Amino acid sequence: MSDTEEGGFVSKFLTLVIGDKRRWRQYKARVKQLPPDYRTAVEGIERYLMHFGPMDGDNSASLFEDVADLFERAAADGTPIREIVGSDPVEFVEELIRNYDKGGYVARERERLNSAISRAAGEGNGAV
Repeated sequence: MSDTEEGGFVSKFLTLVIGDKRRWRQYKARVKQLPPDYRTAVEGIERYLMHFGPMDGDNSASLFEDVADLFERAAADGTPIREIVGSDPVEFVEELIRNYDKGGYVARERERLNSAISRAAGEGNGAV
């Protein structure tokens, strides 16, 4: 694969993962303006979402922007970080993911798995 083809692939992949580059840059700029502790928390959430979040560009962009909104408001109000994420940050982020995975690959694969098992079990049209 040539450098040009590889660069195009990487660009398309990043767009798929994070959505529009302009939105991503705006989100990153917002995060950079957060107080250090809030920024660290958002960056931790971001890192987790990059591995386990919805990988549909628009859903991901909306999710990241909503996380930034939440932490901007919390920082402005002086809300403690634990009050935002609770005692289990993983569960907090998983709940966020559940709200945004519609249309993403996770939801599609879950639906495909359910359909395949239903068909294999002889349950008619594969609907669950």
